[in-house]
Amino acid sequence: MTDHYATLGVARTATQDEIKRAFRRLASQHHPDKGGDTAKFQEIQAAYDTLGDEAKRAEYNNPRPQFGGFPNGTHFNMNDIFSSMFGQNFAQQQARRGHVRMSLWISLADVATGGQRTVTIGTQQGAQAVEIEVPRGIDDGDNVQYQGLGPGGADLVVQYRVQPDPNWERQGLNLITNRKINVFDLILGADIRVRDLLGNELSMTVPSGTQPGTLLRLKGRGLPNRQGQQGDAFVRISTELPIHIAPEIREAIQKHHK
Repeated sequence: MTDHYATLGVARTATQDEIKRAFRRLASQHHPDKGGDTAKFQEIQAAYDTLGDEAKRAEYNNPRPQFGGFPNGTHFNMNDIFSSMFGQNFAQQQARRGHVRMSLWISLADVATGGQRTVTIGTQQGAQAVEIEVPRGIDDGDNVQYQGLGPGGADLVVQYRVQPDPNWERQGLNLITNRKINVFDLILGADIRVRDLLGNELSMTVPSGTQPGTLLRLKGRGLPNRQGQQGDAFVRISTELPIHIAPEIREAIQKHHK
């Protein structure tokens, strides 16, 4: 069995916050959009899908013994047994009475836009592709029920998992990103260009005298919720000192400091 703790590089005693931080770091490092390996990224996602959910983590740490085990390692699938006894449509009849469940990872951009997505579910006849509508403003862990899209006319229940974004921190409907500004631009003020979650380039003014840690707002550029409300995006300003400072500037600073 895959060691999800080793995949994320955390101890089995790690807190949920430590697991989340490890996932954010590795997801940013191995994201395919940044040239990372897709298989490795999917392995990291699978580990976080299990360990990031307390119930799934508890089950992973203490797996339940499989029903019907025999000394030779043989295990019986109860659907196969009942299918042979009562006919091949038994599983489909069972599906009609219940729900088919699956998890689906989406990005923060998917939360913002929603839209059509093709998913694959397993049936007795093999894999089946179905189209679903991803709701705008979905939250991590939300379940959405799609009537009649499962095998045999069962309802399909999708649990949505939202990948942490390497550039944007989510706080409810609001998004926060970090931007380093030259210290002289903080003193004098500057116009900068920033990209929102969907990649749109926007102009933003950094006022003269802006302090490090200040949040500058991009109104309406956050996430929606399922009731249609819209959040804002914020740029958290930090500063970086230039490596080389002209002698005349250094002298002016020294003079002012005295």
